[in-house]
Amino acid sequence: MDKKLTSVNKINTPNPTKRILPSNIFCFSHLRWDFVFQRPQHLLTRFAKIFNVYFLEEPVFENIATAYLSKSLREENLWVLTPHLPEGFDHSKNIEAQEQLLRGFYSTKNLNDFAFWYYTPMALEYSKQFKPAILIYDCMDELSAFKFAPPTIKQLEKDLLSKADIVFTGGYSLYQAKQHLHSNIHPFPSSIDKQHFEKARTYKKAPKDHVDISRPRIGFFGVIDERFDIDLIGKLAQMRPNWQFVLIGPVVKIDPESLPKAENIHYLGSKTYLELPEYLSGWDIALIPFLINESTQFISPTKTPEYLAAGIPVVSTAIKDVVRPYGDNNLVHIASTAEEFAQAIDEELIADKKAWQVKVDEFLVQNSWDLTCSKMLLQIELALKQTKEKDQITISTI
Repeated sequence: MDKKLTSVNKINTPNPTKRILPSNIFCFSHLRWDFVFQRPQHLLTRFAKIFNVYFLEEPVFENIATAYLSKSLREENLWVLTPHLPEGFDHSKNIEAQEQLLRGFYSTKNLNDFAFWYYTPMALEYSKQFKPAILIYDCMDELSAFKFAPPTIKQLEKDLLSKADIVFTGGYSLYQAKQHLHSNIHPFPSSIDKQHFEKARTYKKAPKDHVDISRPRIGFFGVIDERFDIDLIGKLAQMRPNWQFVLIGPVVKIDPESLPKAENIHYLGSKTYLELPEYLSGWDIALIPFLINESTQFISPTKTPEYLAAGIPVVSTAIKDVVRPYGDNNLVHIASTAEEFAQAIDEELIADKKAWQVKVDEFLVQNSWDLTCSKMLLQIELALKQTKEKDQITISTI
């Protein structure tokens, strides 16, 4: 669900003449830029309006003799960097090669003018010896709980937390779990590009692969992986054969053959971020059908406010960061079983949504990625000031 933002509101930043922020952000990510448009892309496309942004993906392995780093300009001031490594390298050689590529990148640059922004603690293996102006850890998920998580990730996260100047979390439950691990940690839950998703309220023309699907349509978009409750979808499709279930997104880390098959289940594959409102405009209900287990304990689904901004009623399993605040404010139905899901959907299909939509819009009015960026920048600036003050104190006592 890739995209380029066509426009963003101006982010409130310090006066450039007094600015202490570095000019560059270097992001270490476990996610590929073109995979799914989510938190890193939302934040970094906005930061690219005021910084040079370098987004470093995980490496790809090829039949080559020498490692190299490719660089792709995606929009003004935003580059995606991809390490290309020879096939057959063991782990230690992979780390050594990535460290050398990073040294080559910084050979003509001033590290004091860079902020390091981490999404994955694993990147610390090849970047720990570099000393940027500030080190930021944006902990968007509990990666150690995900399927195929590296066994060393917990220790590397401890190391990253000890080095970080400031830590952000992708939700309140994750903040509560980690707040004792760092003295400067702040929750920034999933936000929204409200204007983009509100387009779904006025779209009239259905996409070609959507137009022949009858109503009511019950939809989901996102990654379909080990967190997705495939049994729940299968049971719902069987219980309500006249409902059409539309599932949008890539299937990863699970066998596609394990997904439920039925005439009323439609797998439409990945769609771009720009296309999503077109599909949402034709849905009657949106789902957040995640399993309740270790891998979903701390997630904060970005799709929750996106569905709501599109004007679509939502039924979700009891994900902590969906229950609070959306369930507690009666903006989203919370259900545990297929029967409870079916009952909630039955109610919403005949409900008058006018009062609910007003309440949703009032709730979302202060929820935006632009505001999140502004608040993050303020915290980063404060952290930089504290770091400089500590350095001055240290120098004065020598």
